[in-house]
Amino acid sequence: MSEYDSIRRGKLVLKGEKQKSRKRKHKSKKHEEEAPKVDLDRVKHGNWWKVTKIEEISGPIAIEFGDQTYVSALDNGLFTIGAPHNEGDGPSPEEILTAVLVDEKKVAFKSGYNKYLRVEKNGIVTGRSDAIGPMEQWEPVFQDGKMALQCANECFLSIDPEDDSVVAKTRRAGPEQFLTLRSQTVKEENPLKDVPSEEQGNISQIEINYIRKFQKFQDKKLKICTEAKDVLKKAKEEGSLHEAMLDRRSKMKADRYCK
Repeated sequence: MSEYDSIRRGKLVLKGEKQKSRKRKHKSKKHEEEAPKVDLDRVKHGNWWKVTKIEEISGPIAIEFGDQTYVSALDNGLFTIGAPHNEGDGPSPEEILTAVLVDEKKVAFKSGYNKYLRVEKNGIVTGRSDAIGPMEQWEPVFQDGKMALQCANECFLSIDPEDDSVVAKTRRAGPEQFLTLRSQTVKEENPLKDVPSEEQGNISQIEINYIRKFQKFQDKKLKICTEAKDVLKKAKEEGSLHEAMLDRRSKMKADRYCK
């Protein structure tokens, strides 16, 4: 039987019938790594990417109106719209501003001449200020994928079609006021990526997150300690936040690890 076992059994081949050779089908790799996506818009603009939220407005910034035409600073403190750039080219040095976040809603811009942009009473935008005041603050407005910049006179930044000067004279944002802010700053990764989800948020939210994680009662109603949270803030600074939260949960008998 061992001799028969050594014979490889296959499909029965009749006399005169040609045996078809089997072609091996190469299965596509399901886990094959995908090629990184290329930001074509960024490549087109010389590695300057489109800003989509106020947190991204910092460092080198260019204000783009239309397609690859940018606001350009003049040596007399005024601004104009620069000449169109070729595809793949970024803004010129005189078209690069420095953005400064004032607060969660407002930003300020400094020209290459080290002066801050402001709007004058006549609506003309100038760059002659040495410090940031109310008139030097701008509010980015994002809506439906479009963006506009509103200044202190409640008008929006635009280009005067008569002389290509930069002005803010219109209280409603339309196609002529729509612009794109472009940045070359390296995008920072999420600073909370290594922080457990339970510890993301303010001190009150963190405590609620851990109560939900360790609660032992069946009615699913949260039992939160009503004592002041100052002790939690101090414990967080000292590195003993978890112990302090456990003590508070033990008082409410709201933790399966509490005795």
